[in-house]
Amino acid sequence: MRRSIGALGALAVSISVLTAADRAATAQTTAPPQVGSAAPTADTAVLLTVFLRHDQSRPLAELNAQLAKQGFYKAFPPPGIEVVSWNVVMGIGQIITLRLPATRLREINRVLEDTAWGAYRTEFYPSYDYRAVGLGEHEKAQ
Repeated sequence: MRRSIGALGALAVSISVLTAADRAATAQTTAPPQVGSAAPTADTAVLLTVFLRHDQSRPLAELNAQLAKQGFYKAFPPPGIEVVSWNVVMGIGQIITLRLPATRLREINRVLEDTAWGAYRTEFYPSYDYRAVGLGEHEKAQ
């Protein structure tokens, strides 16, 4: 039986392969940083947009009580993760964009599994910052 790992799983596998190749290339010259200690840079950062779709069959007070019981706001976002935006979108829930080192992607997934599931359905959309390239192309076209 074949199993699909989904988009997030495929991203994690790709990042693991690229990270392993990078470590192999630099293993003789520098030690890798401790897991979770690297600060995101232009070369290592990913943007992760997280959709927290609320359960509309339950009242908000009940959802907030569940989030408090599961420790959502205590654990999310983890220290060192940059919150680029955090919006409430009526009819959807919350949409949060984070900037983080690719090596911490699993950590974000686990925090949300442990603290947000039940109150929210989660969706993840990884991306990268294209602003400088896009604006540069715009300037060249003028």
